[in-house]
Amino acid sequence: MAGQFLKTVAISALLAAAALPVHADGMAGAYLAARQASYGSDYAAAAWYYSDALTKDPSNPVLQENAVLAFLSLGQIDRAMPIARKMDADGHQSQIAEMAITAGLVEDENYGELIERLDGAGVGPLVDGLMKAWAQIGRGAMSEALAAFDDVSKEQGLGGFAAYHKALALASVGDFEGALEIFVEGAMNGMQSTRRGVVSEVEILSQLERNEDAIKRLDDAFGADLDPELRMLRERLVAGDAVPFTHVGSAADGIAEVYFSIANALRNEANADYTLLYARLAEYLRPDHTEALLLTAELLETLGRYELASQTYQKVPADDPSFHAAELGRAEALREAGKIEAAMEVLESLTRSQSDLPYAHTALGDLRRQEKNFEGAITSYDTAIGLYDVLEMRQWFLFYARAISHERLGNWEAAEADFRKALELNPEQPQVLNYLGYSLVEKQIKLDEALSMIERAVAARPDSGYIVDSLAWVLFRMGRYEEAVGPMERASELMPVDPVVTDHLGDVYWAVGRELEAQFQWRRALSFVDEETAEEAKPDRIRRKLEVGLDAVLEEEGAEPLTATDGN
Repeated sequence: MAGQFLKTVAISALLAAAALPVHADGMAGAYLAARQASYGSDYAAAAWYYSDALTKDPSNPVLQENAVLAFLSLGQIDRAMPIARKMDADGHQSQIAEMAITAGLVEDENYGELIERLDGAGVGPLVDGLMKAWAQIGRGAMSEALAAFDDVSKEQGLGGFAAYHKALALASVGDFEGALEIFVEGAMNGMQSTRRGVVSEVEILSQLERNEDAIKRLDDAFGADLDPELRMLRERLVAGDAVPFTHVGSAADGIAEVYFSIANALRNEANADYTLLYARLAEYLRPDHTEALLLTAELLETLGRYELASQTYQKVPADDPSFHAAELGRAEALREAGKIEAAMEVLESLTRSQSDLPYAHTALGDLRRQEKNFEGAITSYDTAIGLYDVLEMRQWFLFYARAISHERLGNWEAAEADFRKALELNPEQPQVLNYLGYSLVEKQIKLDEALSMIERAVAARPDSGYIVDSLAWVLFRMGRYEEAVGPMERASELMPVDPVVTDHLGDVYWAVGRELEAQFQWRRALSFVDEETAEEAKPDRIRRKLEVGLDAVLEEEGAEPLTATDGN
């Protein structure tokens, strides 16, 4: 129910921006450019063009609202506020403008006026109710605040949010027993299981001198493979430190937490551009809210605004326990933006500054592998693997990625050993089963084992075109040509413009005597080849098959001729 409510709020707010007509007198160019920028999530350009249009028509509500929206999306709340206040003075109601206005009131600690506004227009039932409760705390009225949290809990689907924030509010004023009681009751509808919820409960337990219980809670939630922040927290608990409650220290922090909680819930329920507004407000009201910064950056990546994402990741200071996560995110944003050298520099720097962090070496290995620096990738994976005292299922990918690097360098013995180690850690992992099985097929060795592996992979991922292609291909390699037709056609349906799969379909058709269809598929395969797929697709070989046929090409290559083993 909460998800449906949040989705409804998101849709209604996004539609509001198109509710009023625009008069284009003297500003059509700026307005059209602004709209185009908005459609592409280019918030900086949208803010500039809408601001320019407002100089010509300063009271136009559509221009006002879209300008506010652009500035909020950029995180420039201070620039959104004056426009939002003018909208309010002009009598134009807007949820987007209300967000900016209420942020200003929180920043000024003007909680009395904030409560008055929330009783009027407001942003929405969940936001308004939780903000009102925190505003009462800002006024020093704890009883009224608790009553306000209880009022929100009565709204259908909102009880979890209300319980979580009520617990944070009690903890913020030192009532850790009351806060823990709410956590234990389990009325938070999963919010206590989020990373932030678990750490809040751990801090509360520590404040109650229950560090052993706090350690157990941490271990149950995250296991043994902890990131630097969680590892540091655990070490303090083991040392017997009284870990302070850090999640909320003031009413403003609480309201920032409201925006973050909703952004975190909306990330899977609403468009990223709308969710971004809540994350930006959390970030603005509490600049040290690292999780809000990371969420903002992730949303910007989703929207394709990689430069803004990179800038947001850089706001996390080097001494923050989550700095590694920010740097890993920044490297990925730079890679997505095509700035490979810059991404490589970020990761290389991280592996030097946090040399004991396996994730950093893994990320560097992945980037090196993507750039076909397989020797460098192997070095990174070697280091990452060496940093684990105990290997668990989740480390399967390290051996899988190192195996691919060895295989690309022609080191088959080392590659096969790593593939099999990955399967030892995760026996039914379909990617590993498929890659190892396909590699065995290509080498024409252990074909029965390869077939078994690929059949298991298909059972796990029946809609994966690559894996279904592998099944067809092992049957083809075993001379079971008629059996190969069905899965190869299915693979082609799943990946209709993949040159390798289409080429394979041509080979299978040729093997069963459907030569015209084979030639048709080879021509299609050639049409799909591009710079990225040329190395694997081998277009020159496809052209040669079109000239002389598959049998002649196999003879030229010194390969075994097509020989059916299924009686055909």
